[in-house]
Amino acid sequence: MTERTLSEAEYDAITDAAAHWCMRLHADDCTDAERLAFKHWHDADPLHAFEYEAMLEIWGTAEHLPRGEPAPAASNRRPRTRWSQLAVAATVLALGVPLAAFTGWNLGWVPNTYQRFEAGATGRQVTLDDGSQVELNLGSELVFANYKHERRVTLKKGEAFFDVSHDKQHPFIVRAGQGQVRVTGTRFNVWLYQDQVKVTLLEGSVWVISNKASNANGAQLSPGMQASYKAGDYQPQVREVSADDNSLAWRNGKLVLDNLALSDALPLINRYLDHPVMLADNNTGTLRIGGIYNLNEVKNLVPSLPKVLPVYLTQNKDGNLVLNAIGPRPSKN
Repeated sequence: MTERTLSEAEYDAITDAAAHWCMRLHADDCTDAERLAFKHWHDADPLHAFEYEAMLEIWGTAEHLPRGEPAPAASNRRPRTRWSQLAVAATVLALGVPLAAFTGWNLGWVPNTYQRFEAGATGRQVTLDDGSQVELNLGSELVFANYKHERRVTLKKGEAFFDVSHDKQHPFIVRAGQGQVRVTGTRFNVWLYQDQVKVTLLEGSVWVISNKASNANGAQLSPGMQASYKAGDYQPQVREVSADDNSLAWRNGKLVLDNLALSDALPLINRYLDHPVMLADNNTGTLRIGGIYNLNEVKNLVPSLPKVLPVYLTQNKDGNLVLNAIGPRPSKN
């Protein structure tokens, strides 16, 4: 999301509106007219959509809070990536959960800091509230929440390189796909595409879990190792990374395809496209591709593939381009 400079009053108005719409859309008596009004508000400004998504994150957290304590005295910390006093209080009260924010923090249920970051057509470097440094790849998005007993990041999409501030008492957890990475202080990369995740470790040690619902099915990585998993994997697949591995070439603005099968290359390519390219069949997926490409020019790669590979392009009913290995051309009837 593009950075904007707003006054305190302007930002409060947007945050309060996001809290209001979050409450109304979750209410049983929400009308069709209200839903239409919300859509107009949501679509009127990217910041409206951004704040509403942040409010949904808070709503999801509040659902796990217990009941029966005094009315809230929510924190009023800024900037706009953190909790808003009225928004948090309104969300918690709307759920019928009168719990003081201080109590929630001490019990480990409520974070005292909430940050959300996005990178658009260019990469982005950010500093989390705990001092950790994060480098975001193009089109990536993550959320950071600081709880009393742990620091928690959710990588919603894309790729991020982490240089984690060491704090043995507060583990740093990255949730990606159906798994998670647990560390105390180290340097590592997490790549997420659909339900596929790859974790590459440079320094320190990390514990990679392929299904965060069960902490038993994990693997510990040491520097120079990579773990990968997808939805449904009981254990992550672990391998050593060679000295000429190109997993982190994105940090230099490059996509390196080192004689990869198209089935392996397309997830790397599709990360930078508005609409994913599909494979017509398994045979097409066995064709191999190589080359070094600038990240901002990846969108020009697919139309050029018929010039370098025995393939042709078609389009499916959803409008996605489809790669087909050259063979009998489909009938035009």
